[in-house]
Amino acid sequence: MAVDAADMPAREAMDFDVVIVGAGPAGLAAAIRLKQKAAETGTEISVVVVEKGSEVGAHILSGAVIDPIGLNRLIPDWKERGAPVETPVTEDVFLVLGPQGDIRLPNWPMPPLMKNHGNYIVSLGALCKWLGDQAAELGVEIYPGFAASEVLYDESGAVVGVATGDMGVGRDGEPKDSFVRGMELRGKYTLIAEGARGSLAKVLIRHFDLANDHEPQKYGIGLKELWQVSPEKHKPGYVQHSFGWPLDNSTGGGSFLYHYGDNLVAVGFVVHLNYKNPYLSPYDEFQRFKTHPAIRGVFEGGKRIGYGARAITEGGWQSMPDLVFPGGALLGCAAGMVNVPRIKGSHNAILSGIAAADAVVDAIAAGRAHDKLDAYETDVRTGDIARDLKRVRNMKPFWSRFGTALGIILGGTDLWLNTIISGVGLGFTLKHGKTDAAATAKSKNYKPIAYPKPDGKLTFDRLTNVSFSATNHEEDQPIHLKLLDPTVPIAVNLPEYAEPAQRYCPAAVYEVVYDNAGAAKFQINAQNCVHCKTCDIKDPSQNINWTCPEGGGGPNYAGM
Repeated sequence: MAVDAADMPAREAMDFDVVIVGAGPAGLAAAIRLKQKAAETGTEISVVVVEKGSEVGAHILSGAVIDPIGLNRLIPDWKERGAPVETPVTEDVFLVLGPQGDIRLPNWPMPPLMKNHGNYIVSLGALCKWLGDQAAELGVEIYPGFAASEVLYDESGAVVGVATGDMGVGRDGEPKDSFVRGMELRGKYTLIAEGARGSLAKVLIRHFDLANDHEPQKYGIGLKELWQVSPEKHKPGYVQHSFGWPLDNSTGGGSFLYHYGDNLVAVGFVVHLNYKNPYLSPYDEFQRFKTHPAIRGVFEGGKRIGYGARAITEGGWQSMPDLVFPGGALLGCAAGMVNVPRIKGSHNAILSGIAAADAVVDAIAAGRAHDKLDAYETDVRTGDIARDLKRVRNMKPFWSRFGTALGIILGGTDLWLNTIISGVGLGFTLKHGKTDAAATAKSKNYKPIAYPKPDGKLTFDRLTNVSFSATNHEEDQPIHLKLLDPTVPIAVNLPEYAEPAQRYCPAAVYEVVYDNAGAAKFQINAQNCVHCKTCDIKDPSQNINWTCPEGGGGPNYAGM
């Protein structure tokens, strides 16, 4: 029986001007900009960043090819300061894969927005670690290993900060000998920069009805491995994207291969989470993709050195909720600022951090606190982020409605028209309609998919790969994956959808196990969780609520 919060000792509180949740590109950009502006005006602004990962960058997962527009604006001399942004794109390749062959698409018909000239291949985790160092040098307080688990409100309902989770709580909900009460971090403004499907962001969106009059947010799951390949196969600056096999025409997604660093190749696979077939396994599709004749040769003689998975926001312009609420704002991927066809979001995340910081500085200078940062909303809706996202707003719905082949042609046409008449294109904005959970079809309409057995050299089972994410959780803690109704997985999801959690989870967290009498039981292996949030998004019954585990738990990505 869990101890009631009223019986626990009071939490200590710390006061700041600005509280930032999440040490990703958006949160760190906001922190840096706040301190830059304070120095310019000769004022003091106290800033704290709380990060659930064990260190800055530990939970950061991305391709990543970055557009440096945000970094240029935030830290113009980033090259001189030694930012880990060292591999410019030298070759851009687009492939359409069939079961045995491939077709290379010519680059000349591609809209300018889709070309990667001037962009860089990076480890986004390494870049965030460097941004964290820049923020700390400016006086930002950064607390890694502390998960923000609760939003704090004042009497009027405005957000006044966050509380970190209690540590040292046992699986039974009782305090252990190591118990430490969480802390309250209070600020004049609270900026939420948790990334896709953030646990506090979804609470705030619901609490303040921020998604009203906007389309449902859409998502993909991105799976990534980091390989060290043979030197003769390494092409620094080479960027390859593909779509097609092994996905069918009605299932959206694609792949990337990025060559950079010390014979490193980042290989990733994205599956749009509005797929219908409940038997589909994004993880196994990724493993199968690597066996294609156009792909497998890159990895022969190499070794996989990292693995991870993460949800990606894909709804774009029409799914972006209201960004401000009394006392704070949503930044970056917490608000869904990914440009889907470009597979890029870090540039908009940084730009959003800059815009939010500018609005906060002006508000504090005017003596304000705990109100709406309307200037931030205006900046995002009319500035560079808007110009980036409005141009591509129809690509995802075209793809979803008409399938990969026709959808990409229609979307490409719209992109070209948006290039000619910026932000207008075909003159309309398509809707997404269903959530990704609602898109899941009944299992009776499909047959199970027989995926090849992993060979342990090129393809791997889930648990083996999870070990390469360095995921770790304190086992004696409450399960952070909450079932709203514990009976639903077996009583509803198993007979109607063949319980797809067994397949959409990329870390073998969910299993259906049977006892000697043949009775089914839903088992949650929470210690495997890589914090991708896919279960929170894709469960057809919307019965799983992803919450933060004890701070510092989860993956510890290195170089991802």
